[in-house]
Amino acid sequence: MLISYNFKNKKYLNEALTHSSLADTTGIKSNERLEFLGDSILGMVVADFLYKNLPSLPEGELTKIRASIVREQSLSEFAKKIKLDEKIKLAKGEEVAGGRAKKSILADAFEALVAAIYLDGGMRETKKFLLQFMPNPSTLKKANVERRDYKTILQELVQKNHRETVEYYLAEESGAPHEKTFTLQVKFKGKIIGTGTGTNKKRAGQMAAKDAIEKKIF
Repeated sequence: MLISYNFKNKKYLNEALTHSSLADTTGIKSNERLEFLGDSILGMVVADFLYKNLPSLPEGELTKIRASIVREQSLSEFAKKIKLDEKIKLAKGEEVAGGRAKKSILADAFEALVAAIYLDGGMRETKKFLLQFMPNPSTLKKANVERRDYKTILQELVQKNHRETVEYYLAEESGAPHEKTFTLQVKFKGKIIGTGTGTNKKRAGQMAAKDAIEKKIF
């Protein structure tokens, strides 16, 4: 397993690696309780990381990013990155059933490992371990902008600087009924600040907002 942390008390590591299928057949303590603890620790560390590295993002966006990091798919990938899948202790039946490749088992084991490091070495070591899996803040900022629509971005820019709003107007509608083209204008204080064209009004509005943003008026 590829981790830089050395356990002082190996019982935490052994417990973190023990799946409930093996515990059920041998009576050995499983990693379920550690998983419970690790889930909370992971959420807190990720939230702390995002809060400090993305100071301009609102609560809603931070929540979405945190959810994408702590979801099962991501955690299972983290587990594979450190080859945790090779070390999980499974009962023979679960092994044969492909348990070592199940995302849920890998994600649970990763959370259990987080808790094990916390109990053995404290929060400082836990954060050090988890930081290697955190995405680059600049990449997150770029992805966040790309994920949001232009109309939302424009409105946030306007409200930030002027605490007002913009309005969209249909300037032109042309073409046959089945292939219409719409042109919308976005206005601020009665002045046209952007124009956009699209095959529907929604798309045209987005292009108008994009045009306004690129002019860097705000």
